[in-house]
Amino acid sequence: MAQSDLDLAALKKVGMIQQKQKDYFALRLHAVGGDFTAEQLRKIAEVAEKYGKGQIHVSTRQGMEIHFVHYTHLENARLELEQAGIAMGACGPRVRIVVACPGESTCRWGIIDTKKIAKRLDQAYFRQDTPHKFKMGVTGCPHNCAKATENDLGVMGGILPAWKRESCIGCDLCVSSCPVGAISRVDGEYRLDESKCIYCSICTSNCPTDAWYPRKKGYIVWIGGTMGKIPRLGTQLKKLIENEDELFKTIDKVIRYYQTHGRKRERFGHMIERIGEEKVKEDLLNGAGD
Repeated sequence: MAQSDLDLAALKKVGMIQQKQKDYFALRLHAVGGDFTAEQLRKIAEVAEKYGKGQIHVSTRQGMEIHFVHYTHLENARLELEQAGIAMGACGPRVRIVVACPGESTCRWGIIDTKKIAKRLDQAYFRQDTPHKFKMGVTGCPHNCAKATENDLGVMGGILPAWKRESCIGCDLCVSSCPVGAISRVDGEYRLDESKCIYCSICTSNCPTDAWYPRKKGYIVWIGGTMGKIPRLGTQLKKLIENEDELFKTIDKVIRYYQTHGRKRERFGHMIERIGEEKVKEDLLNGAGD
């Protein structure tokens, strides 16, 4: 096959990206939340040595790329990877791979099952066409390690804490450790200023007697975050969605709204700026954009 016979757009869609060295491609590999098995890592290394230069690039989105694969080896490299359960990634104007932190599975601060949410998002939306690239991140808590506020759509775990007097020993650790000063002690009683609370788990995780506990637990949804040439931090759309089905209905509405209203090569956050933040939130929360 001659290089001129290649369908570059079709290859790009499945994560085979032509390099500046025209005869060579980078193979972008599909991951969910940055997870690969040890067996898959061995196969990636093997393919990189066999078809590339023996080098693997770890991307900023928790994926991996094998560079310097000659165009005549693309199909063989893809088949070997897929036989080990490693699919190709995505590029161009479509939904990209989902990033996620470890969440509640191993992190002491983790509030939600990030990997479960990431897998469901991946199964529902990966490679769907959108006006421009569309990135999603799932982070276990407001520590925001997976950068939910820097993605087109971010899911963040959160809790609304409450205090029970009978378990409290009055150590004031909650007051000193709250990052936003939302907890105070007045006449021996601890009070939470909910308007300041960022729904992190620091008070509930640090309390030595469990006097602070999660009264509500759920998901915070952020929209329109992007870095790149014109950075924009995400807008908080909805906080503490307690039901997973409601979360995914909200997410689906967000993606459909962008597919309907976004212009070609317009990032979601820039579309929000064009239409108006309050208008977009109103449409998404109250159904005017359906």
